[in-house]
Amino acid sequence: MMNKLLLVFFGTLLLSLLSGCNLASPVEESAEPPLAGAKIGGTFTLTNQDGGKTSDSDFTGQYRIIYFGFTYCPDVCPVDLANLMNGLTLAEKAKPELAEKIQPLFISLDPERDGPEQLKQYVDNFHPRLIGLTGSLDDITAVAKKYLIIFNKRESPGFSEYLIDHSRQGYLFGPDGEPIALLPFDGTAQQVADEIMRWTT
Repeated sequence: MMNKLLLVFFGTLLLSLLSGCNLASPVEESAEPPLAGAKIGGTFTLTNQDGGKTSDSDFTGQYRIIYFGFTYCPDVCPVDLANLMNGLTLAEKAKPELAEKIQPLFISLDPERDGPEQLKQYVDNFHPRLIGLTGSLDDITAVAKKYLIIFNKRESPGFSEYLIDHSRQGYLFGPDGEPIALLPFDGTAQQVADEIMRWTT
């Protein structure tokens, strides 16, 4: 199953790159979004950082930025998430109307440690509107599969702490939940902002 998911994931990623996801190439206004038609995403109902339930349908009519990670991540997740949210902030400053049109989401891949309280403390560090989501391991596994995110708990003998190895993707989805583009979280915040504004205006 893991090998099958890897093939699907990398096939979709390659398709997106071939479809014009390279920021170095100018994209015409009429160009089709890089992930148009890709089978990524789907329905979910998870627990938010306030302990309530949040569903994908709550954001119908809004664009969504989605990043999967975990709060105990020592380096990669906070850097990626900060870059994505800094990019969103720059886009909102350039076009204030985007604040109502885009909802950022952080979905934890570590439900064992990431309860609502932990998530609330974490997401508050990145963006005032960022929603943190968690759930049972079965719930998270099902959502990750829909969004082509591969993750695995990595434990070391003799240590109680563990890490979560996972795919790194910053997704932009459209108002109907359709996949649009991969955001360049490993670029600059301005590149993230430019890509957001390219596909939401």
